[in-house]
Amino acid sequence: MSLASGFRVIDALRSAGHRVSAVDPVSGVLRSSAELTLRSAGMKTEPPSLADLAKLGAARRRELSPEVVLLSEVREADAVFLALHGGQGEDGTIQAMLDSVGVAYTGSGPLASALAMDKDLSKILFRAAEVGTAEWLMAPATDEAIERTLGYPVVVKPSKQGSTVGLSVVRERAALQPAIASAYQYDDEVMIERFIPGRELTIGVLGDEALPVGEIFPKHEIYDYECKYTTGMASEEFPARVTPAQAAALQDQALRAFRALKLRGYARIDFRMDAAGALYCLEANTLPGLTELSLMPQAAAARGLSFVQLCERIVAIATSPA
Repeated sequence: MSLASGFRVIDALRSAGHRVSAVDPVSGVLRSSAELTLRSAGMKTEPPSLADLAKLGAARRRELSPEVVLLSEVREADAVFLALHGGQGEDGTIQAMLDSVGVAYTGSGPLASALAMDKDLSKILFRAAEVGTAEWLMAPATDEAIERTLGYPVVVKPSKQGSTVGLSVVRERAALQPAIASAYQYDDEVMIERFIPGRELTIGVLGDEALPVGEIFPKHEIYDYECKYTTGMASEEFPARVTPAQAAALQDQALRAFRALKLRGYARIDFRMDAAGALYCLEANTLPGLTELSLMPQAAAARGLSFVQLCERIVAIATSPA
């Protein structure tokens, strides 16, 4: 997904007359031939397997090297447009590296990125800011505590992953511990959260403005990896068919969540709304997808912004005085 977002941003900014260099945090500057090869690879419709993740281990370690921020294409840029999703792209690592060399970049800073990536800490801050969020426990937790506090069904997920990687909906006790064990393969912290049936809603935040509310209609019970990244597996509606009062409440909650996590630039805040109209914040995405199927560009379009205008606004925020 990072490649798909990145190349779409590159095309948009180049079409607006900007000089853009494509940089991979592992391999460095991408020349024309490398760009062409990666563009032709396409995007997978399933999350990476554990074997795939193991193969990427060495590459991940190289991502931590400061060499990428020493490239002239990075050091001399007016701004670095981050189109990385998950891992060191969203957990604050690359942001801290860019801060260390004084280069402007899009999106949130190191602390905010780390807070948003950690779902447990996010929910604690949501509660403090009076943002609704579902009850949760962190593993290890006994079956009895989970049944007493949360009931079934529950959502089991890695605490610091994105794109629903490693996530399971568990409906009975017998399936709980296997789901927790599976989630542990993707992260060293696992969250067990009360499942909220209802509508899947999302709000993009751009600068200090909450964009129009969107609703997602996934083909599966939840908006999982396949639904997010496969054409035809989900449909979206912007603006969502909610009342003016509901829209205002969702936008207020999104801005509260944005500020509670100290986010900046832009982000996407996801919610569930139950049958009674109660709102539950699921998470904040500090570098939301910018592919043709992604939600942030659709929210911007509902606000009257083209994709090129959205990208230029994101860059303008990144380069403006704090």
